[in-house]
Amino acid sequence: MTIRSLTTAVIAAGALVLAAGTTATASTTSSTSPTSGTSATTATEPQLIHDEDLKAQSITMGGAKVLPTTKTIPHWYGQTKDPSNGVTYGYNMVGANPHTCSGVACDVTVEVDITPIKVVIGGETFDGSDVVAPTLASPQFADNDYGTTPAATDAAFKRGPGGALSQADAGVPLQLQDATMRAQFAKTGGSSYHLRLHANVLAPVTITVPSNQGGLIQSGRGVHGASIDVGWWSSQINNLETSADPTHLPLYLTDNIFLHTGKSIADCCIIGYHGTKAAGDRLGTGKTQGDAPVQTFAWASYVRPGFYSRPDGGTNWALQDIHAISHEIAEWADDPFVNNTVNPWVTPTAPQYGCTGVLETGDPVVSIGFAMGANAYRQGPNPDGTQSADGYYHPEDEALLPWFLRLPSNATGSEVNQSGVGGRYTLMGDLNPFPGFRAPATGC
Repeated sequence: MTIRSLTTAVIAAGALVLAAGTTATASTTSSTSPTSGTSATTATEPQLIHDEDLKAQSITMGGAKVLPTTKTIPHWYGQTKDPSNGVTYGYNMVGANPHTCSGVACDVTVEVDITPIKVVIGGETFDGSDVVAPTLASPQFADNDYGTTPAATDAAFKRGPGGALSQADAGVPLQLQDATMRAQFAKTGGSSYHLRLHANVLAPVTITVPSNQGGLIQSGRGVHGASIDVGWWSSQINNLETSADPTHLPLYLTDNIFLHTGKSIADCCIIGYHGTKAAGDRLGTGKTQGDAPVQTFAWASYVRPGFYSRPDGGTNWALQDIHAISHEIAEWADDPFVNNTVNPWVTPTAPQYGCTGVLETGDPVVSIGFAMGANAYRQGPNPDGTQSADGYYHPEDEALLPWFLRLPSNATGSEVNQSGVGGRYTLMGDLNPFPGFRAPATGC
């Protein structure tokens, strides 16, 4: 399977990455087994990845066209004219159509089947089961009040002051993705519109990584992780897809596992992806026959504090805990079948993407986020004695549909900004400090 940057290709899974990709061939020496089948690997010293080389990016894999009769997750189709070029773009999104639904039909719940993955590599074990409980307790699955946030990313990508967030939903308990979709379509307050996620935790799986397919890495603060070849890892996830339910979202959960796209483990880091493949299409190329089932899926890592996030609310403050998980689930919700194209965009906040024409909500705003919900997991100091954890979860901001479609601020159809002037282009609205998100996307 060839993995390339999102700037040049859409493949079948959406991912947070740090480097451009190259061709990667899956090895036949891999080991995927129940957790009882863990085998030992030779201990190695982790390779230091300098902070300047840790830049989060995303890729996608595959894609599939769907019909109204396709067996898959609940979704709707819309189309909007981009006033900047006169082209009408179509898009599929998860849930009910916010423009036509009424009453209880607007309230959709999607089952999320979480498979924790234990990864054995370089003599260390990174157990996805360890991060199941904090993920379930996070804003991704637990309700919170999105009326305000105590902190948000500032213009230096550090921790800045918070304030009003989704003020029209103040006092309404919501999951993160529900709050995001409601803000995107101004279905706030007493609206019956919801996109809820119900988590089911499945049996864990163990993957033992051969030494020629990955190795140990660590951040400048001494936090350990693992970097694995993206093609090899994708073949392992593909194998797990055979038993998935196409009407559910399978979420493969890992702990501080990253992927590299080149020959070196330092060519990292992808920290999650989402994607789609049609039934019977082993390689996920999206070829369907009529209304064949279409399986969406996501893999993401729970990111340990101090891997990206500098101490004391420093650079990349928000890139910890569920940041990657929130990125992938938000992109799945707005582009579930990995085929929503838009007028190509570019942003200085995420130069690693270059010029790209896909509706991937998290890519423009990687490392931009806010604090939400109390986090009691791994809140101690980093291995070097510094402190990056701050007692909160750190969801990512998300670019909304009107940003990609270049809609004017008085016709976004999204929740009004906190200032009361114009509709918002990202979930954070006026809390996003970058001028490029106070206006529609910029062309290439």
